[in-house]
Amino acid sequence: MKVVVIGGTGLIGSKLVAKLDGHGHQAVPAAPSTGVNTLTGEGLAEVLKDAQVVVDVSNSPSFADDAVMEFFRTSTANLLKAEADAGATHHVALSVVGTERLQASGYFRAKQAQEELIKASGMPFSIVHATQFFEFMKGIAAEATDGDTVRLAPVKIRPIHSDDVAAVVGRTAVGAPVRGVVEVAGPDTFRLDELIRDDLAAKKDARTVVADPHATYFGTELQETTLLPGPDAHITETRFSDWLAQQA
Repeated sequence: MKVVVIGGTGLIGSKLVAKLDGHGHQAVPAAPSTGVNTLTGEGLAEVLKDAQVVVDVSNSPSFADDAVMEFFRTSTANLLKAEADAGATHHVALSVVGTERLQASGYFRAKQAQEELIKASGMPFSIVHATQFFEFMKGIAAEATDGDTVRLAPVKIRPIHSDDVAAVVGRTAVGAPVRGVVEVAGPDTFRLDELIRDDLAAKKDARTVVADPHATYFGTELQETTLLPGPDAHITETRFSDWLAQQA
């Protein structure tokens, strides 16, 4: 099966390409560095020739509100048209658990717009909602830092290893379109402030983490379950503590 992976040179995309290749599929990484640009349409027709499945794990180079909305709207529209022209039969996109509850954030409004375009396209689709990757803890801490203080809401979160995300996206890609959303999360539930405190301590980062119920998360004030998946989510096996020990 030929599977074109948009964003195939990034964190999830590169892992996904390797996993699909390892299972005997023809996985093709597509990114600006390989001559494929979903914003301009450059290279799309060529890379999508004979593709059965298209997986979009790309991300915007800018998270500014207007830029990220332009990226997801334009690239998704270009991709959906090109894959329909090529005769692809399954569109898979990676998104985020809680996207619909984080609409005060420009980034998550753009992700919601992406999902709505996919659902309205008529293309058989599957959308994978993942919780926050272990690798994103650094970015979460950076966004919440003011001086030497990191302010985070003490709400629940179930972070996940990027390897496990890639595995679920891969299984979804080679299966039948679900025409809906698949949720995936890590095995352990933390408080967000505790999780970042542990991550910084393991890295000997001297910043102080403060629990603040009104601290925003990428522009959005969080409720207790905003970042949690529903009861039918697929729960993976890799624990954050094991991953953290491997990083050390």
